[in-house]
Amino acid sequence: MQITVDNNQIIGKADKMLYGHFIEHFHRQIYGGLFDVGSPLSDEDGFRTDVIAALRDIRVPVLRWPGGCFVSAYNWKYGVGKERRTAFDKAWRVEEPNTFGTDEYIKFCRKIGCEPYICTNAGTGTAEEMSDWVEYCNIANEGFFAKWRAKNASKAPYGVKYWSIGNENWGGHEVGAKTSEQWGALVREAAKMMHRVDPSIELSAASIADLDWNLNLLRSAGQLLDWVSIHDYWDFSPDGVQHASYEEVIAKTGKRLSRSIDRVRSYLTALELHDKIKIAYDEWNLRGWYHPNVMNNVHRDGYYSKEEYLAPRDRNDDNKVYTMADAVFSACFLNTCLRNCDIVGMACFSPVVNTRGCICTHKEGIVLRPTYYVFYLFANLLGENVLDVWNADTPLSDTGDMEMSDVVVTRTKEGYAVSAINKDAENECEIGLRFLDAEISKCRIHCLNGKSKNSYNDIGKTEVGISVSEWTKFGGKVTLPPHSVNVIELV
Repeated sequence: MQITVDNNQIIGKADKMLYGHFIEHFHRQIYGGLFDVGSPLSDEDGFRTDVIAALRDIRVPVLRWPGGCFVSAYNWKYGVGKERRTAFDKAWRVEEPNTFGTDEYIKFCRKIGCEPYICTNAGTGTAEEMSDWVEYCNIANEGFFAKWRAKNASKAPYGVKYWSIGNENWGGHEVGAKTSEQWGALVREAAKMMHRVDPSIELSAASIADLDWNLNLLRSAGQLLDWVSIHDYWDFSPDGVQHASYEEVIAKTGKRLSRSIDRVRSYLTALELHDKIKIAYDEWNLRGWYHPNVMNNVHRDGYYSKEEYLAPRDRNDDNKVYTMADAVFSACFLNTCLRNCDIVGMACFSPVVNTRGCICTHKEGIVLRPTYYVFYLFANLLGENVLDVWNADTPLSDTGDMEMSDVVVTRTKEGYAVSAINKDAENECEIGLRFLDAEISKCRIHCLNGKSKNSYNDIGKTEVGISVSEWTKFGGKVTLPPHSVNVIELV
């Protein structure tokens, strides 16, 4: 593969929020995940210090919370104050203790150094409840809810900039699902009220790559929005045990990864909102969450028992599922976002801890899954300016319909950082790099890989990690190992 780079042709500036994350009140993500009161590994506030350190190392820029499907029947007022009110979570059919609420979430964000991004209840909730939440977080001392925050946790307002109206309210699986006409009207009124409380906030609304849904949403509320939120998962296990093979995962990359972006871009462009509204890809993961028997809980002989819908969720935390396939796919997705950084300004990996997350907790520590290291490379090494490239002689898959390497070039303060992925499971890939109007003298390669395409990390077992080469003279070409994710530094 031969890449030619023009230093003056900038696609756009990549926002660090492309390397964001998401956390939901599901299974062990919050309780027993990042919030583990009583654990010897937790701090005085109940937060896992090993998780905090790991998230700082990948420079998490933004963390979306509390859902997800959970939020569409969530009353945020039950989760603040000294007297917490338990509730039955209608999304996941468990009792929610509400010991982790808004104040704890903000405190966690401060500990890891990220921006909070609150998703509001647009299922059973109202526009007034959403605006009350903004008051609680962002108003200094006017109104009952601002004074309540000052009494509960902080006299100073939290200053939450990013807010989303709803989760997946377009879907029948969601509590409080809406028609496209209902959705446009609700978002318009909620956005109006939330902006009346704090005009400085940035608002997103649940969307999908569907023409009718977007037309109703954007015509009704487009002038009040800064973002539209889309979600994607590409591999759903039928039993939580069988998963797509490496080759099947790679087949999901390439042009397939930009389909939702391309469609939503076209809708925004058609309505002349592409310069005002960006895409927040605020839930994404290769692996769809496994939670059988909960959305449709009736079977031929009656109802699924609690054990039948709770116990299978443990299969999400089988670390051997998460291999170099996940790392390669995730890097390809982030490269797609970088190539579309003029319209995609945020992306949130779903979730960050446990379930399909890049970090898995256990009683004695954490496991860093292969996807964790993708974020480590991208967040720490890639530059802000994404450059246009020309490529030739790109190796194709056996079917001839997909490139087997994926390259994005960014400009840094010192020189360049190139995200270079070799999807081929067995063969090395040679990348030629030619820079116009720039002299490159040396390079080094940060390579994320394992011995095989199926390598994984687990408790007491580390097969996947990052190796860093010495600085060497740059000769115009680099060789990438099979099934690898690489960042090449050039100066």
